[in-house]
Formats: sequence, C-alpha cells, structure tokens
Amino acid sequence: MRKGSAPLAADLFENLFDGPRREDIAPGAALLHGFARAQELELMAVIEAVVARAPFRHMMTPGGHTMSVAMTSCGRAGWVTDRRGYRYATHDPASELPWPEMPDVLRELAVSAAAEAGFAAFTPDACLINRYAPGAKMALHQDKDEQDFAAPIVSVSLGLPAVFQFGGMARSDKPRRFELRHGDVLVWGGETRLVYHGVLALKDGEHPLLGRQRINLTFRKAL
Repeated sequence: MRKGSAPLAADLFENLFDGPRREDIAPGAALLHGFARAQELELMAVIEAVVARAPFRHMMTPGGHTMSVAMTSCGRAGWVTDRRGYRYATHDPASELPWPEMPDVLRELAVSAAAEAGFAAFTPDACLINRYAPGAKMALHQDKDEQDFAAPIVSVSLGLPAVFQFGGMARSDKPRRFELRHGDVLVWGGETRLVYHGVLALKDGEHPLLGRQRINLTFRKAL
C-alpha cells in the first residue's frame, strides 16, 4: 500500500468536507460522504493483515471468465465464484483454511454506518475485500447469494475514486451514477436491497495512501 505521495487535486477536494455528510439517493439507500476517512490508517493496517493470511486472487465466473477485480474475504463466510457457481463458503477454497476473523474495527465501522443510514440492527458476518486496479470493473449485478435480504449492504470505498452505478430491480433499468471517493460509505437495503449495481472501469491515477488502486469493503449478513 503506497504512502507518502503528494495529494492529487481530487484529494484536495475531498479535504473540503468538514465531516460526514449523508446523501439519501433512494428509499433505503444513503451515501455517507467521508464517513470512514478518519480511520483510513487503521483500516489499511487491518486489511493488510487479512490479505497476508488470505491473499487477493482473481476468481473465475461460472461462465469461465476471469474477474478483473481481485478479491478476498474475512468473517464467518467469504463470497467465492468458480465453475460450480456463486456462493458463500466458510473456508477459503485456495488454502482450505477458515477465512480470517473480521477485525473489530471493520465490524464497528459497518455497524455504525448502517445505523447512520437507518439500519440499527445490522450484524455483518462477511466482509468482501475487492481490489480494483486501473481498468478493473464490476458489471451490473444483484447481491442475492445471502440467506436473508432483511439486512442491508454496506460498501466502503478507499483509494482512487470510482463511478458506482445504482440501477433498478431489472437489469434493463437505466442506472444512475455516483462518484465514490476515498472514505465514502454507501448503504442500501429495504426496498432497494436487490437493485442492480456495478462499478465502471477504474480510471488510472495515484492516491496518496493507496497508490494506483481502489479497495472496496462490502459488508453483508450472509449466513
């Protein structure tokens, strides 16, 4: 993880925020600007510890395509994909070891962000950690492999800015686009829990803390 670089103009703009700002983007969906920025160093430290035990890898979809986003997980379950399909697993298939425990700082961040967005009873048991290099993207999809859709999704953005697509209940619905910057947290649930969403190809750049990458933490109640 890169540290010590000179800030970009985008990061100077981020510094104009004097605290978290909530933007309600749809029923049950809120964008919390800068919510995680104050914890950036602590977050990166625990992410590095998780990745040391369960390294990032590019998984394969059931259709045989290699994902451009590199992934790992921590918590009781991790999301995996291969020729057998999409699913949650309690063990990392690459090592056959249990996923690393979810660090307290990650769980507490997810719980507090969910509460800020109106979901006071959120108890995440899975944290997906995605690494986007320039050009990596995530196609429109629904998060529907969880056993209970009553819990929200909490998504934390770190590093380079990304364009998030927030669509409707059908893949054909035209999505709206939101720029997610370092420290932003997006929460959605309730009637928008199963909306189609994705991330456009990441533009190249240099973030002062993370370098040429974006890290996304996605918290779910999977089991």
